[in-house]
Amino acid sequence: MSNEHLEYAKEVLATEAAAIEAVRRRLGESFLQALDLVSECRGQVVVTGVGKSGIVGQKVSATLASMGTPSFYLHAAEAVHGDLGRIRQADVAVALSFSGETEEIVRLIPLLRRMGTPLIAITGNTESRLGGEADVVLSLGSVVEACPLGLAPTSSTTATMALGDALALAASRRKKFTAEEYALFHRGGALGRKLLRVGEIARLDADLPAVSPEMSVRETLTRISGPKGRTSAALVTDDAGRLIGIFTDGDLRRHVQVDVGFLDGRIEEVMIRNPKTVTTDMLVADAQKLMKEYRIDEVPVVDESGRPIGVLDVQDLLEVGFAL
Repeated sequence: MSNEHLEYAKEVLATEAAAIEAVRRRLGESFLQALDLVSECRGQVVVTGVGKSGIVGQKVSATLASMGTPSFYLHAAEAVHGDLGRIRQADVAVALSFSGETEEIVRLIPLLRRMGTPLIAITGNTESRLGGEADVVLSLGSVVEACPLGLAPTSSTTATMALGDALALAASRRKKFTAEEYALFHRGGALGRKLLRVGEIARLDADLPAVSPEMSVRETLTRISGPKGRTSAALVTDDAGRLIGIFTDGDLRRHVQVDVGFLDGRIEEVMIRNPKTVTTDMLVADAQKLMKEYRIDEVPVVDESGRPIGVLDVQDLLEVGFAL
């Protein structure tokens, strides 16, 4: 790439950044009015547009939904062919049109009025038909497109998306949307995995292989050998049911190589005392670090009294995308 093209690319980014900065300076009372409508919406926020504005609208709707504000995208052209039936009076409509004169958007205005659905406009022309009819207008102002021909939507779509993000995130903040709620909506990706709790993936079972310290190793092994999916570790508990030790199949292999006679001894003689533990509300990411640091494949899950209620196995981590 020549230096000339590199400098031009920087100009494009500077032009689009300037458009966002101009919108930032323009924010005021109308934004707060729009925020009231969105955050207090009893239905869904319906984002609509066509063309490039429609593509931006899909992203804005997705951000709203992922951050705790129920939302869906409605193509303005499809709306007048039956999809308008998706909208209810309890909803709030957000229409995107830089010119404010997009035919498909303008046709929706009287229909939304008849339905009693509040309308928020994001436009560059407050004097347009959309700007004049909307309940709240968020103005982009006069935007210089980064396109060398001054035609292709570039700075305007960037500013629209940024303003949509600001509205979605401000609504999320106002509703005190939590990290736990965010994780619930993002189960499939890396972001969701960061917020997974141990209780969501651990093997929680009231019929755990818990044994007394006096039990023989041989008898303990019969407790470990259970149905498929059960843990391969025995949890040793005291008279009050509190965890005092653990014995795994790895421990078994190590002792067998030394002297098989240990099988007739008591489990308390070979168990790992005071093992590392986790709780159901602990982040899986933190549990993974613990298991990696101490090189363990199974870690007991205990309640607030120290009683075992399950086991977190390395296979449980692998199934949700974690690796040791």
